[in-house]
Amino acid sequence: MKAMILAAGLGTRLRPLTNTMPKPLLPVGGTPLIVWNLLLLRRHGFREVIINLHHLAPMIEQALGNGSKYGVRIWYSQEPVILGTGGGIKQAEPSFSGEPALILNGDTLVEIDLDALVAFHRQRNAAATLVVRSDPEAAKWGLVEVDDEQRLVRITGRGRSAPTVTQPRMFAGIHLLHPRLLRDVPKGKESSIIDAYVAAIQRDETVLGFDHEGYWSDIGTPERYAQAEHDAATGLIQLSARMPAAQPAG
Repeated sequence: MKAMILAAGLGTRLRPLTNTMPKPLLPVGGTPLIVWNLLLLRRHGFREVIINLHHLAPMIEQALGNGSKYGVRIWYSQEPVILGTGGGIKQAEPSFSGEPALILNGDTLVEIDLDALVAFHRQRNAAATLVVRSDPEAAKWGLVEVDDEQRLVRITGRGRSAPTVTQPRMFAGIHLLHPRLLRDVPKGKESSIIDAYVAAIQRDETVLGFDHEGYWSDIGTPERYAQAEHDAATGLIQLSARMPAAQPAG
């Protein structure tokens, strides 16, 4: 299975920091944010990673190269015009080779068992699985409603209309999808992948919510960036835990 890191965003809420440095390269604990995600992927066996680029793209390519120093192989998907989550994933679709793909937001710092996520997705034969979190401000982030079978019922009010008992969640920016859900996503146009998930829910496809209770931070504002720096400095999240184990010599 291949992974994709969404890294094309402008990072407008973090200006002026992002005027001269793309958000994925902002350091957390002295290491670029996107490298934390690459090492998380590597730790869970992902070796092939697609990264979409737009804002200050050459800086990201120069910093990461082909990915060999992080134990992965990186392909870049260039977006001369920013395509959003839907258009960006659609453009990278040929790289998925018809297989499910794991998608991560490039501005998210998370400690999650990706093996458990993939197993959950496969066991339920899901069309898509979104990592979700319980949060008192779920509505502020964008309310995701999940039923007692962990199926998504509605995303920001869109989805199934029949009355259903649900639990409020928020989308954590990590998701697994089958490329068939990209069939109706317009190519070369800006769109949100959420539209494809809502359409799948309305077709009664299996779209699941995988509950995450561990560390999660969206590095979207100066305040949250400062908090992530503090979390790394105090050991709440550790880069060393993500480093691949040393291989025996010979």
